[in-house]
Amino acid sequence: MTTPVSLALAIGALVAGAVVGYLLARARTRREEARPPGPTVAELLERLVRSSNNGVVVLNKFGDMLLHNPRAYELGLVKVNQADPRARKAAEQVVETDEPVEIDLSPLEARGRQPEAVLGQVRPLGDGFTVVEAVDHSEAIRLEAVRRDFVANVSHELKTPVGAIALLTEAVLDAAEDVEEVRRFGGKILRESTRLGQLVTELIALSRLQGAERLPDLNVVEVDAVVREALGRTTLSAESADIRITTDTPSGLLIEGDRTLLVTALSNLLENAVAYSPAGSPVSISRRLADGMVEIAVTDRGIGIAEEEQQRVFERFYRADKARSRATGGTGLGLAIVKHVAANHGGSVGLWSRPGTGSTFTLRIPAHVRPEPAPEPARAAKTSPAPRQEKTPERTPRLVVTGQDSPDHGGNL
Repeated sequence: MTTPVSLALAIGALVAGAVVGYLLARARTRREEARPPGPTVAELLERLVRSSNNGVVVLNKFGDMLLHNPRAYELGLVKVNQADPRARKAAEQVVETDEPVEIDLSPLEARGRQPEAVLGQVRPLGDGFTVVEAVDHSEAIRLEAVRRDFVANVSHELKTPVGAIALLTEAVLDAAEDVEEVRRFGGKILRESTRLGQLVTELIALSRLQGAERLPDLNVVEVDAVVREALGRTTLSAESADIRITTDTPSGLLIEGDRTLLVTALSNLLENAVAYSPAGSPVSISRRLADGMVEIAVTDRGIGIAEEEQQRVFERFYRADKARSRATGGTGLGLAIVKHVAANHGGSVGLWSRPGTGSTFTLRIPAHVRPEPAPEPARAAKTSPAPRQEKTPERTPRLVVTGQDSPDHGGNL
C-alpha cells in the first residue's frame, strides 16, 4: 500500500529529474550556439598534413605509426601500414638525443617514374613522439646528373667529327683548283656534319629522357600503331640496305605510354638491326602478351654479340667495334635511348644473342588493363547469360636461326 509520504517522494524525484534534464539540454544548446561555424583547429591541421606535398609520419616512442598522409605512401616512407625501418631507427635516436636527424629515404630499387632521391628529417615532438618529414629531390638530382653527364659526353664525342671537319676543310682549301678533290672532300665534310647533327639531336633526346624535362603523361597506345609508324620510318633505310622487314599479324594489344617515345625506341631497334645486318637478310618484328607485359621483339640474323658485351651495349657511346660503328654512321646512343624509354614506362629492354646465330632485342612495356564491366543486377543474371570475356591471343616471337655472317651490333645505331 502506497503511503502519502512515498508518493510525495516519487513525485519530487520525477520533478527533479525533469529539471536536471532541462538544464542539461539547455547547456548543450548554448554550447552548440557558442561554437563558431566551420572546422576546428584540429580539423584544419589534419587537412594541412594530408594535403602536404611532403610525406609526413608521426611515430610514438615504440616506433608505431600514429598519423600519416597519402604522400608518405607515394614517397615510400610508409609500406604495408608501417614506417620505413630507416625512419624508425632514426626516430629512436631522436628520442634519446632530443635533436633532429636527417636521413636518406631513397628507394633501394628505383623503377620507372617513382621517386629516386628522397631525403627525410626526423624531429622530436616531446613525450617520446617524433615526426618524420620526407621530401622528393629526384628532379633536382636527376637534372644535375644530366648536366654533368651531358658536358662530359659532349666534350668527348664531339671532338672527333669537329676535328675531322676542320682537317677536311683544310684539305679543300689546299686543293681548291682540283675539282675532283674538292668534290671528294666535300662529300666527306657533308657526312661528318650530318653525323654531328645526328649526335647532337640524340644527345638532346637522351637528356630529356633522363630528367632534363618533365616526362609526358602516359596514355593508352595501340601497339599495332606503334609498329606501323616505326616501320614507316625505317622503310627507306631498309630498302637501301636490301633488308626485308617482316612482322606478325596485328595483335590488338594496348599499353600505357607515350606514343612518340615508343615509336622512337622501336625505330632505333629497327635501324640498329638494318644497319648491322648483311644485305638480303630478313629482320622480323613480333609482339605478344606475357605476364601482364607487352613484348615487342626485333630479331636479326647477325653474327651475334659476345656474352661479355651484352650488358654494356645499352651504355651511352659504347661500341664493340668502333671502326665498324663509325663506318655505319652510328652515334652509340640508340640503345641507351631505348633503355631509358623503357625505364620511363615502367618496363625494360632485354637482349638475347648468340655468336653465329643472331640477336633479339625485346622491348617490354606494362599492358593496359581494360576496366571490368559493372556486374549486372541479380534479376538480370537469371534471365541473361554472362558476357563472354575475349582473350587476347599470345604470339611468340619468330626467331630465325642462320649461320650467315653480318657485322656485330656493337650496341649502337
